[in-house]
Amino acid sequence: MISINKETLKIVKDLLDNAELYGIKVEKLASGTTIIDTGLEAQGGYLAGLKITEIAMGGLGKTSISFINYDDLKLPIVVVTTDHPAISLLGSQLAGWTIKVGNFFAMGSGPARALALKPKKVFEKIKYHDEYDSAILLLETKEKPSDDVAKEISKACNVNPENLYLILTSTTSIAGSVQVSGRVVETGLYRLDYLGFDPLKVLHGTGYAPIMPVHPDSGVAVAKQEDALVYGGVTHYIVDEDDEKIKEIIEKAPATVSKDYGKPSYEILKAVGFDWSKLDPAFFATGCVTITNRKSGKTYSAGRVNPEVLKLSIMM
Repeated sequence: MISINKETLKIVKDLLDNAELYGIKVEKLASGTTIIDTGLEAQGGYLAGLKITEIAMGGLGKTSISFINYDDLKLPIVVVTTDHPAISLLGSQLAGWTIKVGNFFAMGSGPARALALKPKKVFEKIKYHDEYDSAILLLETKEKPSDDVAKEISKACNVNPENLYLILTSTTSIAGSVQVSGRVVETGLYRLDYLGFDPLKVLHGTGYAPIMPVHPDSGVAVAKQEDALVYGGVTHYIVDEDDEKIKEIIEKAPATVSKDYGKPSYEILKAVGFDWSKLDPAFFATGCVTITNRKSGKTYSAGRVNPEVLKLSIMM
């Protein structure tokens, strides 16, 4: 079985060998854990963003940057592709591990989740767990983790602290904006799973989303990045399933079905005090979803891209 921590370590070593090229900062904690900063104090950038997106996918996905016109709005986009969607997206890229140690808080994603089985029900569903002597975790955070944090994570992963690599990203950085938009295919699969579609029957996934301009306010920044997925995110999956099952869920799959659709995410989040748990579950979806059935050759599509709201979001 593929070890996603083993695959990801290859990407991590590229970052470590070329820190200046990627605009990152590398340091070691007293415990021996390696910290790779891509946007808290480090400049980071688009290239670092692509790398940490691939790290988040457990080394089982590829990314690139292109450009697209949303009417008269021209934006860079990140294109994401994986041939192992269940493992790379739900088993790795999903931000499924809440890290709380003392006053430190971060959302964790990446291959270390498959060692710690966070959350366990996801790995039971996709029938996967990893076994490896190194662990890599991507932390979306506003501060650097301490040795206590590193020790808690390494213990959960059953690895030595010196074999733990913590990648730090911030929503207010360019790299952070790239990696959030790079979650477009994962967001679409998460929605399909929520609707009862078996992720193990999804064979391939690809998609793209615009990379939103950075903003110094983290609340504004994360809202813009959510808009990239909701109003600009496009996904395509190749599946092995009955057509009737696809017809059953396709119209419910895109973000266009959300009761909040049509408003910039900042307005929606502000109305609920930035409590994400109060949002309509349909809001956690991409703008457009297409599914091709390998069994029948038929293709189904729903949703749309919304340049008007993207413009409103960028102007905020």
